[in-house]
Amino acid sequence: MGFRRGRWRENRILGISMKQRLDTAIMPPTSETSTAFLPYGRQQIDEDDIAAVMEALRSDWLTTGPKVGGFEAAVCEFSGAQYGVAVSSGTAALHAAMHALGIGPGDEVIVPAMTFAATANCVVYQGGTPVFADVDPDTLLIDPADVALKITPRTRAIIAVDYAGQPCDYDALRDLARVHGLALVADGCHSLGGSYRGRRVGTLADLTVFSFHPVKHITTGEGGMVVTDNRELAARMRRFRNHGIDTDHRQRETVGTWAYQMVELGYNYRLTDLQAALGTSQLAKLPGWLEKRRKLAAAYDTDLANVTAVRPLAVRSGDEHAYHLYVVRLADSGVRGRIFAGLRQQGIGANVHYLPVHLHPYYQDAFHTAPGLCPTAEAAYDCILTLPLHQGMEETDVVRVVHVLRQELGA
Repeated sequence: MGFRRGRWRENRILGISMKQRLDTAIMPPTSETSTAFLPYGRQQIDEDDIAAVMEALRSDWLTTGPKVGGFEAAVCEFSGAQYGVAVSSGTAALHAAMHALGIGPGDEVIVPAMTFAATANCVVYQGGTPVFADVDPDTLLIDPADVALKITPRTRAIIAVDYAGQPCDYDALRDLARVHGLALVADGCHSLGGSYRGRRVGTLADLTVFSFHPVKHITTGEGGMVVTDNRELAARMRRFRNHGIDTDHRQRETVGTWAYQMVELGYNYRLTDLQAALGTSQLAKLPGWLEKRRKLAAAYDTDLANVTAVRPLAVRSGDEHAYHLYVVRLADSGVRGRIFAGLRQQGIGANVHYLPVHLHPYYQDAFHTAPGLCPTAEAAYDCILTLPLHQGMEETDVVRVVHVLRQELGA
């Protein structure tokens, strides 16, 4: 498959020619832009969002009301899935997915080493065992070849993480799942709005999980959702988010009954109508925000193309990257701590995503994982750096980040 590490273009990018961009990138930013702290990610809230929340506040339903169902329907329409189950966080969404699949003690679920801890934690919540697979060295996406090596008779599911916003190789993963009778879950918390070979994230796996944390593409404050085409799995997750009870308050109010039954053990993972109203308002702006993120990523690619000390992650041709994160690899892993500190000191909110999960003390203690288990992810962790990228940024912010980064690198 073809990769592109930089998007050198002869046409104009964001209205500025390549020569102008490169000239600007080595010029110091103005004092006006050099003092404000630039976070790696943040929410963008406008008056429409505030009005939507105020409308919900003035309604009769603050939770389990019509705004939740409306938000679920809107996300399903956007992602191409049939059913959506909104919950209180992306972590709750992952947990609900594992519950719906019946993961329990003795079961193994393969997860990538390069992800946030919640991807593995959701397996542990159910009493299962996360089995860590290594990642592709160019994209840091889960490596289907290593997944194949980790499958055992106890394996029940694969969780693929669309790291940074790029969809995984779902054709290869689907083939493995089909041959071995496994469920395939897409952790799409980074990739809302992305696509793989013309197919939208939300249609690529049995269950797809989204997060609406403030640093993600859209926010509900905290919140998450699982989308699926499987009616039975959706019904089970709806019960799970509501204590395992077979109806919610609005359903009982509609039919005029007090009666309900708890049919399985669940949690209080409900999303409120206030949050759903905010999410619905945010979702309407997502197409424009995705375009903005992609243009900013293209600007980074261009300005970093001649900086030999930095290499952006590879992007597969033919797929649409959602760019939750913009991650680069430093040629010299020994300087990352200094570069990170220098960027932060100059108001650039760099970050690192992530320490491989199997290296966290909890997993080393509880599951006897150790360095050497996933060498590609471990080597990548030593040199990766996340640069600011969110829809509230402008091209001048990219110029500022690259200028400071080059200063710190001495490039």
